[in-house]
Amino acid sequence: MTGDGVAEPSKSGAAGPADSDVAGPSESGVAGPADSGVAGSSDGGLLVEWLAPKAAALESRGLTRRLRARAADEVLIDLASNDYLGLARDPRVIEAAVAAVREWGASATASRLVTGTTALHAELESSLAAYAGQSSGLVFSSGYLANLGVITALGGPGTLLVSDEHVHASIVDACRLSRSRVEIVPHNDVEAVGKALAERNEPHAVVLIESVYSVLGDAAPLEALSAVALEHGAVLLVDEAHGLGVTGNGHGSVHAAGLAGLDHVIVTMTLSKSLASQGGAVLGPAVLREHLINRARPFIFDTGLNPAACAAALAALRVLIDEPTRPDTIHTTAARLAAACNVTPSAGAVVSVPMPGPREAVHAASLCLENGVRVGSFRPPSVPDGISRLRLTAHAGLSTDDLDRACAVITTAIKEAS
Repeated sequence: MTGDGVAEPSKSGAAGPADSDVAGPSESGVAGPADSGVAGSSDGGLLVEWLAPKAAALESRGLTRRLRARAADEVLIDLASNDYLGLARDPRVIEAAVAAVREWGASATASRLVTGTTALHAELESSLAAYAGQSSGLVFSSGYLANLGVITALGGPGTLLVSDEHVHASIVDACRLSRSRVEIVPHNDVEAVGKALAERNEPHAVVLIESVYSVLGDAAPLEALSAVALEHGAVLLVDEAHGLGVTGNGHGSVHAAGLAGLDHVIVTMTLSKSLASQGGAVLGPAVLREHLINRARPFIFDTGLNPAACAAALAALRVLIDEPTRPDTIHTTAARLAAACNVTPSAGAVVSVPMPGPREAVHAASLCLENGVRVGSFRPPSVPDGISRLRLTAHAGLSTDDLDRACAVITTAIKEAS
């Protein structure tokens, strides 16, 4: 681990954190209220002495992150949030959440194994599994915890974890906590995965990938990875955070590849992107669900997902089912953004635009904001290759006029910042 938190694969035992969830206000670097970090603080004593040099090191490299609280009534073109299907403010989703609060209250009240499982949790789990073509599902309080839960529950000294070098930070952290030996393989390298599996001594193995990688926007070779995993008696775990609601006509990449429901394929997902809510889920065979209920610590010892989030995700899923063309709009918008910025179109909703460095990326994001367009940025350690980028998120609800305006603002900002 380097001083600024960048994972070194040879030392960390897991791939560096290609974190797709940090972009947005916290990644934009746009100046807002005074930073709450330790640098310059008048109190803290020991912590100031300890942490101020670390903060200064980040600042010197243009890597300091700052929170910026947004207003509820902002009039901006949003190309930064993860609201892929444009459902976060959909009246149907909002009313479902409100109704759940009135019926169930604001909290799940306890862990899922005590009083934290409601009829909404059960309905959400079965609905997600049916939509994705899986046998069963288990809802967690976040997508991050879903990955932590399933990987640590399957991990241990008898399990090899084979991790693509571009996986999300939640998978990286799960590897670190798993007590398993971890082999990091080059990005989308099926041959390297097969070699790692063939040479293992462990009786069990799990291959860890994403269906669509948010930073580079490329898709995993799912069919080939499934075949090599099956050949070597391994499980394939696919994070569909950027696939659900976007690829496979919304059903996700695993479904589109014909892999849904296979005994050796596990799907994880977040409810905070296409489904405009909060939470996460693990989908797969019923035997896996029972194992997680009894072995996944992030499930057992965490308060259940609040009822409002469950109801909102359910409502968003129903909209997706009733309006199946929404994913097509995402791809059309993403293609237009990519063409305007002269980059390769993404397999998902996120379009990444390489910038000369972190300061240039932050400056370009600031210029966009000044002109009414909010974009995000990727900076180390949130990028697998060390290249800072603008992060443009295609939304299904973006109008033609707003898209035209956004393209003009973004291309001008890139030129000025570069």
